[in-house]
Amino acid sequence: MRIAVFGATGKVGRLVTEQLLTAGHEVTVLVRTPDKLTIDHPGLAVRIGQLSDAATVRDVVVGSDAVISALGLSLRRGARGTPVTDGTRSIVAAMQETGVRRFIGLATPSVPDPRDGPTFKAKLLPLIAAVSFPNALTELRGMTAAVMGSELDWTLARITNPTDRPAKATVRAGFLGRDAIGWAMTRADIAAFLVGQLTDTTYVRAAPAISN
Repeated sequence: MRIAVFGATGKVGRLVTEQLLTAGHEVTVLVRTPDKLTIDHPGLAVRIGQLSDAATVRDVVVGSDAVISALGLSLRRGARGTPVTDGTRSIVAAMQETGVRRFIGLATPSVPDPRDGPTFKAKLLPLIAAVSFPNALTELRGMTAAVMGSELDWTLARITNPTDRPAKATVRAGFLGRDAIGWAMTRADIAAFLVGQLTDTTYVRAAPAISN
């Protein structure tokens, strides 16, 4: 498969890119600073540009079988603007223009899925985010709205506490208040879950919470 990856220089995005290449997929990535991408592989195509450049985003997306977005949000309290939201809107628009339907991305339980039940965790996380990372929460809500409001075949994996520990190869996935979902998950396992959604239709048009 040919996969477009956004956020490939981030911790999860780099692992996603490596896992895709190891599995034999062709990968096209968009990066602002190519020196940050330390992956050298014949199956990797690198496009240099900004998410704000709609033509460049379209060039990355066109001809792909799916898009995986591992774009990260700024957690600085002084952060301003909505570059991730705007970039996600550009990605969604490019996919709709070019007929690419499968979108796989990241979110957090601060944004609910309609299948969630009432839980303390579902109430607590948005409050923490609103106080500690107000701009990041705005970005998160805008980004997920752009995806969920589209007609794409999307999956948003909601994570709470990513870690850099070795992969455990165990995944809990489901919905808050209905399934036993923990807090932490290794970034390697997050990446593996995202890659696995290329062939798993269980959570199409759903936002499962995931953990180890």
